[in-house]
Amino acid sequence: MSFLIDSSIMITSQIFFFGFGWLFFMRQLFKDYEVRQYVVQVIFSVTFAFSCTMFELIIFEILGVLNSSSRYFHWKMNLCVILLILVFMVPFYIGYFIVSNIRLLHKQRLLFSCLLWLTFMYFFWKLGDPFPILSPKHGILSIEQLISRVGVIGVTLMALLSGFGAVNCPYTYLSYFLRNVTDTDIVALERRLLQTMDMIISKKKRMAMTRRTMFQKGEVHNKPSGFWGMIKSVTTSAPGSENLTLIQQEVDALEELSRQLFLETADLYATKERIEYSKTFKGKYFNFLGYFFSIYCVWKIFMATINIVFDRVGKTDPVTRGIEITVNYLGIQFDVKFWSQHISFILVGIIIVTSIRGLLITLTKFFYAISSSKSSNVIVLLLAQIMGMYFVSSVLLIRMSMPLEYRTIVTEVLGELQFNFYHRWFDVIFLVGKLRHGE
Repeated sequence: MSFLIDSSIMITSQIFFFGFGWLFFMRQLFKDYEVRQYVVQVIFSVTFAFSCTMFELIIFEILGVLNSSSRYFHWKMNLCVILLILVFMVPFYIGYFIVSNIRLLHKQRLLFSCLLWLTFMYFFWKLGDPFPILSPKHGILSIEQLISRVGVIGVTLMALLSGFGAVNCPYTYLSYFLRNVTDTDIVALERRLLQTMDMIISKKKRMAMTRRTMFQKGEVHNKPSGFWGMIKSVTTSAPGSENLTLIQQEVDALEELSRQLFLETADLYATKERIEYSKTFKGKYFNFLGYFFSIYCVWKIFMATINIVFDRVGKTDPVTRGIEITVNYLGIQFDVKFWSQHISFILVGIIIVTSIRGLLITLTKFFYAISSSKSSNVIVLLLAQIMGMYFVSSVLLIRMSMPLEYRTIVTEVLGELQFNFYHRWFDVIFLVGKLRHGE
């Protein structure tokens, strides 16, 4: 009976997550496009639902919600479904929609879709060769073999995004890095923009008048015909054509300058708004958070370097270790186990919420940057693939933030993976990403 109650709780939460993913798809990603393939919407929503369910199960592990056998069953089922989606379903449909956009392959799209999926599986499987993630104990299509490869891709993505965030964070939140912008600067740049636009208009008027004069003189219609006429038209030109060509080149250069001036003007307005916002109470609050997160980013970079140099991986979760150091330093009586449980729950909850929010914001910006009416289905499926791998890898890394007694079921479900490798790999790619974006 308890298993049925636990399953009803999980199914209800999955329906809620599915509905949220569906609304996000309709109101954020596809609000400017017509939904033609509902299978894309279903796949995206199902991927989002099962990804969020994994985070929900982590919180249930810490709080002790549901029976342990029920949690183990739903962990196992959730991982099997998400791996089935990420390894088999999404790559096949990506290939299917790519082939569907090619007219020459339209009749044989199913065949070519299977060929593309087999190509993906080959490279996906060869991905495990250079990394110490393989185990001869498990079968070819076991959870361990699949999740180990998904983990490499997802951890790489997470580390690159984290490295970029570590560099970008101070510039995003701290008002110290804002350049001083005055109304005089904006007015001067707008005056330059207006002068450039006036020059473009005057030159286009000159071009129109020159064309009109050439038309009246018959230089436009009295063109020679035949083969030799074509040769003559290439080798010779009308008296006013050289002038038109030069003016057109000047117009092109001025239009490019006007675009740059417009972007600079928009940037000045945005910077001025940020300066005004930083003076408000909310702006000062985010400025304080900026200092805090900047210190955290510096600490993260330092610890990643130490972990790589000394080949070190923490055995204790950061919360418990931090409380133990504080208690020993202050020499006070403190229930480390009790408070580490509650603080770990809060920390993991913050990590989960910020991870989901940050990834959804990033996916939305990325989609609007590169999508079109023809490629939108393929891009959404790629985003679903990235999202699923990102969340699976988050579970691998969040496991270290959980106290030892709460890692048991998670470790059993994930199997005999080289967890230390993933943490070291994250540190390496994090530093590479940070150095790359810092250049």
